[in-house]
Amino acid sequence: MTVAYPALRLRRTRATAWSRALHRETQLSPTDLIWPLFVTEGSEAEEPVGSLPGVSRWSVDGIVARAREAIGLGIPCLALFPNTPPERRDERGNEALNPDNLMCRAVRAIRDAVGSDIGVLTDIALDPYTSHGQDGLIDAAGYVLNDATVEVLVVQALNQAAAGADIIAPSDMMDGRIGAIRAALEQGGHANVQIMSYAAKYASAFYGPFRDAVGSRGLLKGDKQTYQMDPANAEEALREVALDLAEGADSVMVKPGLPYLDIVRRVKERFEVPVFAYQVSGEYAMLEAAAAAGAGDREALVLETLTAFKRAGCSGVLTYHAAYAARLLGG
Repeated sequence: MTVAYPALRLRRTRATAWSRALHRETQLSPTDLIWPLFVTEGSEAEEPVGSLPGVSRWSVDGIVARAREAIGLGIPCLALFPNTPPERRDERGNEALNPDNLMCRAVRAIRDAVGSDIGVLTDIALDPYTSHGQDGLIDAAGYVLNDATVEVLVVQALNQAAAGADIIAPSDMMDGRIGAIRAALEQGGHANVQIMSYAAKYASAFYGPFRDAVGSRGLLKGDKQTYQMDPANAEEALREVALDLAEGADSVMVKPGLPYLDIVRRVKERFEVPVFAYQVSGEYAMLEAAAAAGAGDREALVLETLTAFKRAGCSGVLTYHAAYAARLLGG
């Protein structure tokens, strides 16, 4: 039997703002946002990142101020990334294991200032600490060594957990690192520290401004295609996610974001676990450039893209627009 629906049935629900809000399927709020922040040395220091308009590196006191700001806006979590000075970088990234490094000092300062009022996510990878810019240890040919790197990442994770990190986020893409880190956290008295795995991290062209912000772009020798994923692959992403969940990840991440919303949707439908996406530096810079050129309204561009992440299945989004978006959303 064919049912004849009344004319304009759908359009009637779109006729007014209140009705559009009432029927909206995807809701975006400040609690969906994680704010990535860059930490630098010094006191009362702010260093604008040229390739990321509106984004700065902050000294530890400035990071604390951003934490207070985020709490006021209703943003539940910060993601920290260090700009390690060149003189503290070496072939093995030993500064990552220093309990008084930038990352650990920033985490402790946030804890001292605001307690547990906000979550702190810390990056696990060696590229902010190595003199060669790779995420792990390398051999004489420049090839990144998986198992030797995992051993160092475990110590790095314990170092950050001891400083007070709530979420450990391995972004290195080494095989087996989630299981090794999970076991070490359990044995080290950090059973409640979460792991958000960069499970599907692609060898993308969109990371350039981030590498400027952490000071690794000029140092990077070669590329990261031997351990980050091929942008042409989707089934491989599902295998990577399955492995990380089996090893103990509490949530998974897809990176970059907008070019990989199909991956977000497939991961969410397949595994029904918390899925996050990172709206990476190149995506942010393109939106800012579009708005600056008059190609679109900044407010509308930001909120539409963040809504797209939620619609695709994201539990949350790491975005440099977090504070701006939270203000727009009434945070």
